[in-house]
Amino acid sequence: MKITWLGQAGLLFETGGQRIVVDPYLSDSVAKLNPQSKRRVPVEEKFLYIKPDVIILTHNHGDHTDMETLCHYLTEDSGVLVLASKNAWARVREFKGDNNYVMFNCHTTWTEHGITYKAVKAEHSDEFAIGVLVEAEGKTYYITGDTLYNEEIFADLPEKIDYVFLPINGYGNNMNMADAQTFCKRIDATAIPMHCGLFDDIDMQGFEYEPKRVPQFFEEITL
Repeated sequence: MKITWLGQAGLLFETGGQRIVVDPYLSDSVAKLNPQSKRRVPVEEKFLYIKPDVIILTHNHGDHTDMETLCHYLTEDSGVLVLASKNAWARVREFKGDNNYVMFNCHTTWTEHGITYKAVKAEHSDEFAIGVLVEAEGKTYYITGDTLYNEEIFADLPEKIDYVFLPINGYGNNMNMADAQTFCKRIDATAIPMHCGLFDDIDMQGFEYEPKRVPQFFEEITL
C-alpha cells in the first residue's frame, strides 16, 4: 500500500492497480469565501493529472468536496466510482458522464477489486459527514473525516484498526490535540495527524501520541 498526503485531509491510496483519492483539495477555492483560509503551500500540480479509480468524499465542505479539484478527475468518460456522503453526493453529481455516484452514508458498505469500504459515524457540522474504513492488503485504514470526539463513533469501529488518519487542528468542529490523543488511545492504532499546515501554522510534531507518523505535503507516508 502506497499512501500520499495531499494536504489538508486529502489522501491518495495506491494498491492492486487501484488509485483511491480521499477529500482532495488542490485549489485555493476556500480563500474566495474566507481570505483567512488562503493556502500556504502551493499545489503540486502533477496530482491534478492522475486518474483515480475511486474518489471518497466524507462531507460537503469546500476543502473536502472541492469542485475546482474534482473537475480534473470527473469528466464525461472518466468512469470513476464516487463514494460520497449525502450532501457531498448531491453536489458532486453536477459532474455528468459515466461516473458511478454512490450515496455513501453512515453504515453503508461497498466492496470492489478486493477492497472493502465502510462508512462510519463522524460528528461534524455537516449532518451527513462520515468517516471511512478501508480494508485492503489485510489491514484496516480508518479515515475519520472531519469530526469531534463523540462516544457514538466507537460503536461503529471494529476491534482492530491498524492506522487512523484524523484531524487535530481543533477548529471548525474538529478534534483538538488533547481529544485526538484520547481518541487514538481508545482505538489503539498508529496515528497519522492531518488537517494542519495549509491554513495555519500548527506543528503536528506537537501531537503527543505514539505511535504516530507525521506526514509531509505531497510525500508518501512511511507506515
